[in-house]
Amino acid sequence: MSLDNRPGYSGGCQCGAVRFHVEGTLGDASICHCRMCQKASGNFYLPLVSVRQAKLTWTRGEPKRFKSSNFAHRGFCGDCGTPLTYEAPDGVALAIAAFDDPASIPPTIQWGTEAKLPYVDAIPQLPGEATMADIESAPFLADLVSYQHPDHDTETWPPEKQS
Repeated sequence: MSLDNRPGYSGGCQCGAVRFHVEGTLGDASICHCRMCQKASGNFYLPLVSVRQAKLTWTRGEPKRFKSSNFAHRGFCGDCGTPLTYEAPDGVALAIAAFDDPASIPPTIQWGTEAKLPYVDAIPQLPGEATMADIESAPFLADLVSYQHPDHDTETWPPEKQS
């Protein structure tokens, strides 16, 4: 919460070149299965949340934009490619996974179900493993160092190199 008790949310891209802050109540959170959202995210579907009446501020950099239709633009980081926005005449929606705490923004509806991939509903029944469970067949994981921006705002990024 901010000092005036309005909710606040931060997030950004994978590399940290683009960061945002939203002050105020978010709108509807959804999953879109339409083919354009599949291609824009390179994924089975795209989870989005409307900014609606909240105030969106780009706190570091700004997304590049691709005009994906006669009505919509898709915003993304020009450095790392992270999908960030869906912008249409009725407002801006942000990619839920780009938020620092995406677990706090659960989707409440699915759109574009005509393009829903036939196996999506069966994914929760697949076996699941933690990332490091595959360390025997992928020993490089033991030395993995992430260069991804952390899930919180930073004064600068990337961090200065230590001597």
